[in-house]
Amino acid sequence: MAFFAKLFAPFLALAATAAPLAAQDSAMTLKGDVMLEQTVADETGNTTVRLVEPNTIVPGDRLVFGTEYANTSAETVENFVVTNPLPAAVRLAEDASADLIVSVDGGSDWGQLSQLSVMGEDGTSRPASHADVTHVRWTLARVAAGETGRLEYPAVIR
Repeated sequence: MAFFAKLFAPFLALAATAAPLAAQDSAMTLKGDVMLEQTVADETGNTTVRLVEPNTIVPGDRLVFGTEYANTSAETVENFVVTNPLPAAVRLAEDASADLIVSVDGGSDWGQLSQLSVMGEDGTSRPASHADVTHVRWTLARVAAGETGRLEYPAVIR
């Protein structure tokens, strides 16, 4: 469990950053979580995937990082930005939505993964890959008064 806490301290710190974000726009609250995808088979061999709290994680395990948001005011909030850093011990899953807005340089530049590139060790530019993603960002165009929602992205333990 200590390994898990250390591994995901940057993401779990998102809960601590919810207060500063709320200070910027006191109408919005954020709550982050991390769940482990677990495949279970029934007595007939049919499998289902469920999300459980991670107790033990190993390389290759698939996680779902989530952020719940709520507009606690009586006013609509426009263009609210939610940014989640990926812990260094995970990579964005290959089947993550191609529409996600991501950064591969620590949050300086943003775009869809297919639009981004990184500098290779040999000094040449190459297309960015899922393993290069450092942050995921959503811009909520309009969040009505009292509206709640959830944002998620899948990741894999390196």
